[in-house]
Amino acid sequence: MVKKFLIAFVCMVAQGLFAQNGTISPYSYFGIGDLRTSGTVDNQMMGGMAMYADSIHINLQNPAAYSKLRLTTYTAGISHTENRLKDWTEEQRISVTNLDYLAIAFPVANKVGVGFGLMPLSSVGYNLRDETTTGTGSMVTNVYSGEGGLNRIYISVGFEPFKNVSLGATVNYNFGTLEYQRIQSVEDVQFGTLDNRESRINGYDFNYALNYTPTIKDKYTLFTSVRVNTQGNLVSKNSQRLGSFSLVTGDDIEVIDVDLDATNRRNTELKIPTRTTIGLGFGEDKRWFMGGEYSFQQFSDFENTFLGLENVTYNDASTYAFGGYWVPDYRSLSSYFKRVTYRAGVRYDLSGLEVNNKEINNFGITFGLGLPMGGLNYESAFSNLNIGFELGRRGTTDAALIEESYFKVNVGLSLNARWFRKRKID
Repeated sequence: MVKKFLIAFVCMVAQGLFAQNGTISPYSYFGIGDLRTSGTVDNQMMGGMAMYADSIHINLQNPAAYSKLRLTTYTAGISHTENRLKDWTEEQRISVTNLDYLAIAFPVANKVGVGFGLMPLSSVGYNLRDETTTGTGSMVTNVYSGEGGLNRIYISVGFEPFKNVSLGATVNYNFGTLEYQRIQSVEDVQFGTLDNRESRINGYDFNYALNYTPTIKDKYTLFTSVRVNTQGNLVSKNSQRLGSFSLVTGDDIEVIDVDLDATNRRNTELKIPTRTTIGLGFGEDKRWFMGGEYSFQQFSDFENTFLGLENVTYNDASTYAFGGYWVPDYRSLSSYFKRVTYRAGVRYDLSGLEVNNKEINNFGITFGLGLPMGGLNYESAFSNLNIGFELGRRGTTDAALIEESYFKVNVGLSLNARWFRKRKID
């Protein structure tokens, strides 16, 4: 029944994954768009940490965690975000709903697990208006808009070669299309000008992980983790069209395809620098856990020569994340809420993006619940519905920029089953 449900769910939402406009952030104009959260809801609600691994949940960010799986696990997640965008003069509210991930994982041997799935990597979605006045007093209006995004298909394997030591690797294939448009009009001028740019992007990157989880005093576990997401070498096939159009009818007047070969911009390379994450945590199995992670990335090496933006600088990026969970009594027969997993966390992202000489950073507070979906004596007891919430703020109103305040609701489904089980007849 579980497998049939997942197959039907995939058919309904897979097409939407590639068609969705996953962001409304003006900062998606830069880089490869707004980078999407890559963890499951249960990880996101602990500040986004990914060092923790157990036998019934998929960990999308940590391939070494697959060595812990004991049951086949299906997982899917969606999110709804309410955004408030403001500058010094005005404020706008808008919302967006997304499919965040779709994955399956299963043990293939003792302490060896495999998983695969698909998820968005980044999204572009903005509509900006800029008005200036010429020396003669005429109003010049520029409208910037963009859409599209990159998606990711991955396959992971994790195994435990030695006691308490787990290793894992993930291969990611990234692909998608980013579209950018600028329309300019001048007061009392009949025609406007347009600049349409498109990048078709694809490429691979790899994620390696090492977990060391020794037991202390036969009761507690020390969690240590190192993860390296190698440099992503993405190939971008670009096209650009310039021309004029009628402001009255909207019809093109004269539009030409720019010869990008002459400037070596037809095929460019986007190098996403290596990201390294180290984590340290402590806890008691099935009862509580707390920890912290630090990530760093030499994002100053990133460059997009096709767009050629002048008001943006890329600096080295880093992330601080802290969080944990608590289960009052996972074996309780008398109280359902004692078997609920309570999660909370906090994170601070130094994105490395600098616009108009101002750093664009993000701060978020997360919390949520893991709700058991079945009784104590069935496989369904391990399935759970994860609900999470995040409050955060990104950007600034200084230097004519935009501050984003957001409230995000996440819903994740984690379903378990046992494959290849022999049926017995009494």
